[in-house]
Formats: sequence, C-alpha cells, structure tokens
Amino acid sequence: MKTKRTPFRSSQKRGEDFENRPKKAVDRDNLPAHGQDGESQPPEVDAAAPARTPRRRGMVPPTGRANRGTIGRNGKPLVQAKPERLQKVLAQAGVGSRREMEAWIAEGRVTVNGEVAQIGQSVVPTDKVKIGGRLVNIRFTGSSRPPRVLMYHKPEGEIVSRDDPDGRPSVFAALPRMRGGRWINVGRLDFNTSGLLLFTTSGELANRLMHPSSQLVREYAVRVLGELTDEAQQQLLNGVMLEDGQASFASLVDAGGEGANKWYRVTLFEGRNREVRRMFEAVGCTVSRLIRVRYGPFTLPPQLRRGRCRELDEAEVKALMRALDRP
Repeated sequence: MKTKRTPFRSSQKRGEDFENRPKKAVDRDNLPAHGQDGESQPPEVDAAAPARTPRRRGMVPPTGRANRGTIGRNGKPLVQAKPERLQKVLAQAGVGSRREMEAWIAEGRVTVNGEVAQIGQSVVPTDKVKIGGRLVNIRFTGSSRPPRVLMYHKPEGEIVSRDDPDGRPSVFAALPRMRGGRWINVGRLDFNTSGLLLFTTSGELANRLMHPSSQLVREYAVRVLGELTDEAQQQLLNGVMLEDGQASFASLVDAGGEGANKWYRVTLFEGRNREVRRMFEAVGCTVSRLIRVRYGPFTLPPQLRRGRCRELDEAEVKALMRALDRP
C-alpha cells in the first residue's frame, strides 16, 4: 500500500531561486505615486492648508522646595495660609516640641531663607526652613492634607526613646523613614510592656491625644501573680495612693485564667509612668505581663503582628480630627 505524499514545492532549484531575487531591497514606504499612464507624479499639496509647526511639550511648572514658589510638588498652587510662628510650624512638622524649637532657634540652629531665625519670627509656606543645614518640610495648620498617624504593635524588649545609654533596641528603628520630619510617639510604654503604640508627624496632634482634657481611654490586658480579692478590686476602683498621687481604674473586669495565668482587663484615662504595675503592687499583686489593647478610638488589630506597623489613611485621620474637635 502506497502512502500519500505531500506535494512538493516548486521544482526550481535553490540556486536559481537565489539568483532571481532582487539585487536591492525595496523601500515600500517611499514608493512613487503612479498615474493612469504609469508615470510617477508628485504628491498634491493643498496651498490653503496652513503650514504645520512642530508640537512642543507644555511647560511644566517648577516643583520642589527649591524652585516651587507658589507651586506645590504636584504642580498645583499652594494653599494660601496665613503666616504662623516658626516654633509652632516646626512642632506641627514633627521636628520636636515648641519648647525644644525655641531653644534651637535661640542657639542659632534654625535658618529661614538662608538667614538665622529669630524667636517669635513668622513664616509662610514658600519659606525655606533649615535646621543644621537640612531642609525641613514645614506644615501649616491651614493645609488641607492631614498629618500622618501610625499604629505600631510594640513587642517587649524595646524602649520608646531615640537615645539610650544602654544601647537597647528602639521602637523608632522599626518605623518607616521620612524626609523633612520625624515620628512623635503618643505616650510611652515600658520596656517590658507590649501592645498598641501610636505615632504621628504632628506635635500638636500628639499633645491633644496625650492631654488629660481629651479623656481618651487606655485599656490593658493584665496577667497578675497573686490573689486579687474582691476587696482589692474595689480598692483599685475607688483609688490607691501612689508616690505621685492617687490613681484609680475606670473599670476592672475578670478576663479568665487560673493560678499564674490569671488575666484582667482594666481601663483608665491617664498614662503616668508604670501606673498599672504600681497600682497592682499597691494591693499586694505583681504584674507578670502587660499589653495595651486600646488607646482612645484605636484598637490593636488582631492581624497586626508584633514589631509591625500600619499607617492610617487620610479618611481615618480626618475622622480622628473631627472626633477630637467635638466637645
């Protein structure tokens, strides 16, 4: 049985096919136009059509702190803000407190537009402010952009300070880096305390969150060694005397557990140094573990692992600002 063979290509030899190829390549884009008689004709030109001019790219307004003038980095005009005191603007930018800024200005470390700043001097958004020769991204209260706020799950074994003589790990090493400002911690947590810790770029916002007039609740999960009797619980609610004055819990709830794994949930409206630990010690109990689980409207997210942080979006920050403005 014969198998069916596929038809061959042209019987022309390979060498002859190569010889019949055109000597030069044909540029099909530049072929001449042909008339009816086969002769080439020049293309028709409309005399009434205006001459084409090369398109130019639109001028981009200068941006950046050095040349922006009244134009922001995004090319839009800056917010027309009123002049504000230099120390207030620097504190708002998160550089430090107002008292620290006044001291730096008095020491001559701050310059405005290349000149040494003076205490009580006012600045506007177009001024270039430098501290130690480094440009600062100043922020005005009239700006529509809210400050940045960060939630951090602090683990045990970190100190809430930038400078530590003992060289212990700092919480600031785990935060996102920024240019022209710095993170300001809202309150503190002890070296052996873990949980929710807030940071912001606004010194004014940090002060409002920490001030007792804001009445922001702090909630802690506490593991206690020792028996906490009903009398001791009532004493903690009524108030115990500490070295720096009387202190009391707003609430104290049994959270379960037995023996050395006995837990309680407590709340209070202030944040003195080691206050929770000292209060339990005042009634004969020792705190073996302390976790802050809530600060004001912020609750420690279950999915936020220790040593990690989450930044709030603008909508969340604006909601916080509105809540603080309410009486």
